[in-house]
Amino acid sequence: MDSFELNKILGAILGTLLFVMGVGFLAEAIYEPAHGAGPGYDLPAAPAEGGPGDNAAPAGPVDIGTLLASADPKAGEAAAKKCQACHDFTEGGPNKTGPNLYGIVGEKIADVPGFSFSEALKAHSSETWDYDKLNQWLISPKTFAPGTKMTYAGDKDDKDRANLIAYLSTLSKSPVPFPAPAAPATGASSEAAPAAPSSEAAPASSEAPAAPASSSEAAPASSEAAPASSSAAQ
Repeated sequence: MDSFELNKILGAILGTLLFVMGVGFLAEAIYEPAHGAGPGYDLPAAPAEGGPGDNAAPAGPVDIGTLLASADPKAGEAAAKKCQACHDFTEGGPNKTGPNLYGIVGEKIADVPGFSFSEALKAHSSETWDYDKLNQWLISPKTFAPGTKMTYAGDKDDKDRANLIAYLSTLSKSPVPFPAPAAPATGASSEAAPAAPSSEAAPASSEAPAAPASSSEAAPASSEAAPASSSAAQ
């Protein structure tokens, strides 16, 4: 190969390289991203953590006396029909998969004659099925008595439980009276007082016979009520 042929080859290679470099420069100039081309939009900032209410304690269960004050035993009776496959609600009725629930309110826990209770419930045998314990049981039997044979998962609806317990309370010749509703939290009353002018404070107190109202409503309710605790006796 003479020098002329070699020069042609080198020239072709050099020309190709120059062409590729030129195309690259041209493409970069055409497609170079614009900077500061116009106004933009700020994305919303993430909400700050640790707000004022974040440290507030979670609300506990509603007072059973307050729930029972507005409970409906008839609604509880209708709800109890789904329990009839496992429980009998009649006086002197038989035990089924679960114990007979007649007269369960105020009775000893795990003390229905002829029924074999789990060791989990027998551990509570020194206690009685009062309204508060029935409420705890119906919220979650497995939490109240871990290891219980009861397959019922529980009812988180306050109104449903209150209606059922009110119905169970009626299953007795001498129903146990409902507990009085709990008094309002002291914090709430202390915050409400400054809001009212001092001149109006005295009349307001004279118009608020709250205690008689709760007691007058509790007695009739007890005559109608006595439900959900019965389903607790497993």
